[in-house]
Amino acid sequence: MGKAAVAYSGGADSTFLLKIAQEELAGGVLAVIVDSQVMPSGMVAEAIEQAERIGVDTAVVRMDIRTIPGLTENGRDRCYLCKRAMFQSILSLASARGYGTVLDGSHSGDRDEDRPGRAALKELGVRSPLAEAGLSKDDVRHFSMLMALPTAEKPAYPCLATRIPFNDPITLGKLRQVDEAERAVADLGIDVLRVRHYGSIARIEVLPMDMSKVLLSREILVSRLRELGFTYVDLDLQGYRAGSMGEAP
Repeated sequence: MGKAAVAYSGGADSTFLLKIAQEELAGGVLAVIVDSQVMPSGMVAEAIEQAERIGVDTAVVRMDIRTIPGLTENGRDRCYLCKRAMFQSILSLASARGYGTVLDGSHSGDRDEDRPGRAALKELGVRSPLAEAGLSKDDVRHFSMLMALPTAEKPAYPCLATRIPFNDPITLGKLRQVDEAERAVADLGIDVLRVRHYGSIARIEVLPMDMSKVLLSREILVSRLRELGFTYVDLDLQGYRAGSMGEAP
């Protein structure tokens, strides 16, 4: 590839990809980090620090979601619209800096029907080396552990917009509520979690083994989330599961 820019989030997949790219391309790698209102607080700073530890130069692209046509309306094409705008910005920066290829960390388990944003990557010519090599999420975690990468067991943490039901408009206020509510739950020592935003209701998803932590801190958690503007605080007894926002008809 010569020189490549890696769309970098600091998660397990993109960190593994970045490390391999750095080893293979001998300095011809740039980690591009997108900073927008849908990113959980602290994620950008953490990604920059991680990339620098690996020894890769970084660049930050700032994106205002309110400028992306149709995105805040939150239709089922939300992910496609966001990915397309994000990677157009990454491609523009990469080209200006002389990086001819842009890579992302999609793996073989990221199926098109589950990841609408992948259509945007294909349209824009973004390459996904992990998927091309047939590596699964389990493979990424296994080899990351062998390489002693600190992200080997890091939980997936997608953008905050995924906590808001489709067709419910995305606002900066809702994103802030979700971000701060999830930090309050994380402060209980819980790593895998989501706080789903249903207007006046906050629906908390954690792994079944962590439900006792939520219940033991029930009063503190309810008080904090009510301060954020929620009237009701619910614990989902099914527990955390990816894609639960798509369960409703």
